[in-house]
Amino acid sequence: MTTSKVINFKDYLGQIKEGKRKFENAFQSISRMILESSIDKVVVNGKTTYDFSIFRTGKKHVIGMYDEINSFVSYVKDAAEGGSSREMAYVLVGEPGNGKTFFVEFLCTKYREFLSQENNRKYTFRFNNLEKLNRYGKITSIESQTYEDPMILAMNLFENSADNQKFLTKEMGFNDATLEVVYQNFRPLGACTDFLMSCLREHTNGNLNDMLDFIEIVPVPLSESLGTITGKYPAKDKITSSAVDLVGEESIQRMLHITDTNNPYLYDLRRGALARVAGGGIHFVDEIYKNKKDLVQIYLGVIQNRTIEISGYKWPIDTLIIATSNNSEFHRFLSEKEEAPIIDRCRICYVSHNTNYKMQKQLTEYAIGSETRTTLTSEALHLDPNLNYAASVAVVLSRLPRTEKLTPIEMMKLASGEVAGEKSIKTLAEVIDTLNQDPEIINRFGQKGLGQRNLGRALQILIESSETNEGKCMFAYDVFKTVERIILDYVTEASDRKKYLEDLKIAKGLYRERIMTEMFNAYMDEPYAIRKDVMNYVNMIIGIDAENLGPDKMWKYKDPQTGELKALKIDERYIKSVEERLGLKTKEMSDSFRTSIRKIYGQKISVDPNYDFMDNLELVKAITDVRLKSDIAGAGSLVGALANRTNEENQKLYDRMVDTMLNKLNYCKTCAQKTIEYFCTQEDEN
Repeated sequence: MTTSKVINFKDYLGQIKEGKRKFENAFQSISRMILESSIDKVVVNGKTTYDFSIFRTGKKHVIGMYDEINSFVSYVKDAAEGGSSREMAYVLVGEPGNGKTFFVEFLCTKYREFLSQENNRKYTFRFNNLEKLNRYGKITSIESQTYEDPMILAMNLFENSADNQKFLTKEMGFNDATLEVVYQNFRPLGACTDFLMSCLREHTNGNLNDMLDFIEIVPVPLSESLGTITGKYPAKDKITSSAVDLVGEESIQRMLHITDTNNPYLYDLRRGALARVAGGGIHFVDEIYKNKKDLVQIYLGVIQNRTIEISGYKWPIDTLIIATSNNSEFHRFLSEKEEAPIIDRCRICYVSHNTNYKMQKQLTEYAIGSETRTTLTSEALHLDPNLNYAASVAVVLSRLPRTEKLTPIEMMKLASGEVAGEKSIKTLAEVIDTLNQDPEIINRFGQKGLGQRNLGRALQILIESSETNEGKCMFAYDVFKTVERIILDYVTEASDRKKYLEDLKIAKGLYRERIMTEMFNAYMDEPYAIRKDVMNYVNMIIGIDAENLGPDKMWKYKDPQTGELKALKIDERYIKSVEERLGLKTKEMSDSFRTSIRKIYGQKISVDPNYDFMDNLELVKAITDVRLKSDIAGAGSLVGALANRTNEENQKLYDRMVDTMLNKLNYCKTCAQKTIEYFCTQEDEN
């Protein structure tokens, strides 16, 4: 990348004419940034939507939020095309800890990266040698306070609009089509620049070249810490917040130099947050409705008119205004009816919690942290391989509303794109549509539940506990205790608390099922033993009716994952045992179940050849039970063998399973022993 440097005014205009540089407003820049990245189609909760890859890049990127991102992109695109959105602010409203601020800060980071590319870089102008004018005292150099683009200056060089167009066409060679596009983003100069330009015209008798000698083109700084291009204004308390923080104020230092009281440069706009992002930037207002009324009134004018006004002076700005608010503040603000006009000028987007437990695994990784964790005595801290699953399921179940049409587990599986027995994704889509008709936002799908911050707190308590530090391992089952602590300490409403504790019981049941599978894999001394058995059952019920099945019951089939030809002996006794475990007592019930499995196989394998039916918890549980029973006369006797290690044979079995868990299943000594202990209890059995 070439480093940006000072450019000659006419050279800059020439580069715009030739398309080497872009003259566009903030909405057009952001829209171009998003739409230049690849766009995929995804199905979310039974509906097709778009996924914009720019939000999925980087080490710590946005997870989920499909509807919210689609809404934001359509808002920006509408504003870029001159729609009504350009006179609105975009406000993300939702529960704390669901990713609103993270999304905005991620967008700002991406925008700064985009503008750092040379052909996208924003430029402004500076006036030098001002001592010659005798109007600014010892101030010799002035930069555009609102980072106006040099193209804006070119469209306002002369007092007469026709003269400006004549300069651009005759002298700079702009054709009518290019000029028309440029003039779509026309706006007058800010008050202080306009005043200075009239001083220059007077000083040079309107000679263009003499005027241009005072002007140089400079890049707009892309500093996050300076708040230029992307700036954040967090809501402050009633005493310390002031309109000055937004729009600036009269500068005492400038008063010492400027004697003319009509000179708008007496006002220091850069003292406020808005001017620093006025040159095609993003202004982020954190908790907008927490601000006191006089600040909200300023936003009212800024949002619609896109101008900063002080004492009758105006500075037009080019800014995307994006804000966040939590539900309770938003409702309080709505109840104050006199503030209705500001709501009228906001595009509200209700942000829900993530309800896909598979995606939650990535968010849980964010909460656990990417650094190597250590105990209080600085020894390496191991993570139980089931920790992420246990934590993710615990929080996601709390975010799913209760409904008669689906059980919590069915809803959780459907929301993550998995199969939930006979229930289809259509049922979930109907449930979501019904819930989203509720005028009370908090009752809509995914709007209530334990947020990311609550999950972070639960993991903090887990890390600081003496058990974790003594055992040097974050044991998965302990996370349920810490989540329970968070529910009791931080959830204030009794009905919510009761529901979340019930959800926690369901999460423990799911963890129990997972441990059964893990123990079977450990017993079989193979990480994917249960997965193989599940696929064997599926392949057997597909091959049982095959025409080329001989008397030896051997069936040859092509493995969709490897493309190899495989032979499988169809064991009808095994199939029957599995179906009995599933409670399929009659031939009709078995046939119906087999048909549904074949149907799922047909739908899934064509899209994902690696689909393994492991999300069908009932089937996995039935096969685990059957295999444990046939191999060692039931899970009960395995529990007995592991719990009672007084004889040598049982001790050998225990040692072998622990060895498999340590070397093949990513356990450590602590979580291997604790998991076996938990397996030997009757806790959380559904």
